[in-house]
Amino acid sequence: MPLELTSPPSIEPVTLAEAKAHLKVDTTDDDTLITRLIAAARTRAEWHTGRALITQGWTLWRDSWCDPLALPLPPLQAVTSVKTYGRDDAEHLLDSADYTVDLAGGRVTLKDNVAPPVDLRRINAVAIAFTAGYGDQTSDVPDQLRSAILAIVAFLYEHRGEAPAELPQDIAAMLAPYRLLKV
Repeated sequence: MPLELTSPPSIEPVTLAEAKAHLKVDTTDDDTLITRLIAAARTRAEWHTGRALITQGWTLWRDSWCDPLALPLPPLQAVTSVKTYGRDDAEHLLDSADYTVDLAGGRVTLKDNVAPPVDLRRINAVAIAFTAGYGDQTSDVPDQLRSAILAIVAFLYEHRGEAPAELPQDIAAMLAPYRLLKV
C-alpha cells in the first residue's frame, strides 16, 4: 500500500514565533534551525499518530480493489479521484457518481449498482487521490497536538546533534489520545 505525497502542507501547525516563545529564544540566530525542527516535529507527530495534521494531498496505490477501501491519514477531507489501471496499463478514471466517500470513516466504496473493476494490472492497479488533515490553518489542529509539537521542537532543540531515537514518555503521552489503533 504505497503512499505518495502529492501536495505537502503549505504551513506548519505551529509558527516560528510560537516555537521561539516556547523555547525562550529571543534572537534570530537559530531561526532556520527552529523552522526545520518545527517541520521535523510535525512529521514525527504525524508518524506517531498516523494522522495528517495540516491539509495535504496524497495518493494511495493499491494492488487490487477491496470494498470498502480504507484510506490512511485521517481526518479525510475529500477524495479527489479514483483511477484504475488495466493489464495494458490504460488508465480509467472512475466517475465520482460511481462511488461513495465516507469522510468520517475514511473510506471509499462502490455504489450498489457498480461492479468492481476487473482485469487490472498486478501491482499499483488502483490510485486514490485524497486530501487529508485537520485544515489549512494552525488553529484547525487540536491544541493538544500543537502542544506536543512544541514539546518535540524543544526536545529536538535541546538534543540537537545527538539524534535521540525515542520521544520522552511525556511527549508520547500527549500524542497518545490521537494515535490510531489497529483494530
